[in-house]
Amino acid sequence: MNKKIRVLLAKPGLDGHDRGIKVIAAAFRDAGMEVIYTGLRQSPEMIVDAAIQEDVDAIGVSILSGAHMTLFPAILDEMKNKGVQDKILFGGGIVPDEEVKELEEMGVDKIFTPGAPTQDAIDFLKKAVASKKPDEPVL
Repeated sequence: MNKKIRVLLAKPGLDGHDRGIKVIAAAFRDAGMEVIYTGLRQSPEMIVDAAIQEDVDAIGVSILSGAHMTLFPAILDEMKNKGVQDKILFGGGIVPDEEVKELEEMGVDKIFTPGAPTQDAIDFLKKAVASKKPDEPVL
């Protein structure tokens, strides 16, 4: 039996724009994934705690506030402190190319910028989860 990918989506910080993350949530659901959306104004601790409680494969965050160089490292630190570095961390937002590279070097698995097709995020997540769990077929 194939295991459905479980993904937690969140909006950290004070950013109140959630249209994009809702589009991604719907696309992931349509692709057969289980999606948990925690909503707006989540702290890094709240996001990681929810990911642990929900036993997700991946954490996706949307940051449009410009705080990506603070929030992504804080989430990575929480993941390390709570021993869940095995979960995939990805995100989207308005991030300059040089900062995308820097975030990915820090440990963020993938950053999607405005205009990225939803299918790219779906394909990335399927491939990333399959590579982390090679003996568990995923949908």
